[in-house]
Amino acid sequence: MASVGPSAASTQPALPSGPAVFKTIPYAFILPEIVCGTWVWILVAASSVSLPLLQGWVMYVSLTSCLISLLLLLSYVVGFHRNSENWKVLDSLYHGSTAILYMSAAVLQANATIHSEFDASAPLNYQLNCAASFFAFLTTFLYILHAFSIYYQ
Repeated sequence: MASVGPSAASTQPALPSGPAVFKTIPYAFILPEIVCGTWVWILVAASSVSLPLLQGWVMYVSLTSCLISLLLLLSYVVGFHRNSENWKVLDSLYHGSTAILYMSAAVLQANATIHSEFDASAPLNYQLNCAASFFAFLTTFLYILHAFSIYYQ
């Protein structure tokens, strides 16, 4: 006769809610993702957009990711997940796909930065694009770190 032990679902760590979201490692990355992503679209919007197709994609990815991450953070803080395991899958898929999209946006922003380097009339645009590139790659790293930490948890 098989022994009755704790189920696999009960050994999984509980999803945090409330202020514990900011203390639990994979979920504590959401707030820095939002802050760094906000810096990306603020810096791109502050520069004179010389390549609208490239920097338009950067703006789309950063703004959309910030809004969805903010909704995800609010749902964790409020406890909307009700400790469902499907939220871990959703969170991992969201952060993994967003990391790929952010990597493409960061590379395009770096390309726009290289093009703005040779514009001698506006050295401020080069500095703004450099800062936007830095924050885009930092945000990409945060999304990758979040996706892998949930996957390996």
